[in-house]
Amino acid sequence: MSTVEPPVRPAVRVTVGQLRVSDDHDANREVVRRAFDTAARTRADVLVLPEYASGFDPRGTGPEHAEPLDGPFVSLLRERAAATGVAVVAGTTLPGSTPERAVNAVVAVAADGALAGVYRKVHLYDAFGHRESDRLEAGPADAAPLTLDVAGVRLGVLTCYDLRFPESARRAVDAGADVLVVPAAWAAGPLKAEHWRTLATARAIENTAVVVAVGQAGRGVTGRSLVVGPDGVVGLELGDEPELRTVDLDPEALAGVRETNPSLAHRRYRVVPAV
Repeated sequence: MSTVEPPVRPAVRVTVGQLRVSDDHDANREVVRRAFDTAARTRADVLVLPEYASGFDPRGTGPEHAEPLDGPFVSLLRERAAATGVAVVAGTTLPGSTPERAVNAVVAVAADGALAGVYRKVHLYDAFGHRESDRLEAGPADAAPLTLDVAGVRLGVLTCYDLRFPESARRAVDAGADVLVVPAAWAAGPLKAEHWRTLATARAIENTAVVVAVGQAGRGVTGRSLVVGPDGVVGLELGDEPELRTVDLDPEALAGVRETNPSLAHRRYRVVPAV
């Protein structure tokens, strides 16, 4: 009697959490709690949540939404990660250096609940009629890239407007990232959804990396979360409503693309942070 071996799934399973985020922090934490439940049911290795997942105002998110790293939002992420075994990457807002300023940040929490690191957004969104710099202070351009190792795959973190700057993605890849994770609250407007898709695809192709770009859903933002393969093929694309979807990322396929297209090895320039 022959036996059939169970299928071996790819090394990392990702739950894309395209959430609608409000200015009610308690309600947002409940939405995040349910997203963890979904990720755990699907046996995900990591949950990716959008920019400003702790609290959001489409007119501009500032210090009134800031919470410290030991505050309720990050504490919930750490508690749920430890309880479910699901790592998480999520946008939040931290206090700035003065009461009038905050920091747009992304935190990475490992599956054991340990805070693995914090990325403070370098490129503030002063474009298309928005001015984040009126409320926020930028993170240091020379800070080490935020990476998180999950199931043998290294994730590198950017956020939202950073997607327009290929240097940010390349620095993460130089730090060993196989997957670029981009939490966003991508502002809606003419051609903005097209820009989002095109830029995510470009970052994937030029870095021969997977791009997991997770947008907020709701008023004033685009949604349209994407998972793009290292060959530029869009494997998942959501609409503009809240949705959670789980996808498998295959490191062997990634390695195959990098062998066929060794453009990273052919580089003649390096990325150096501006002073």
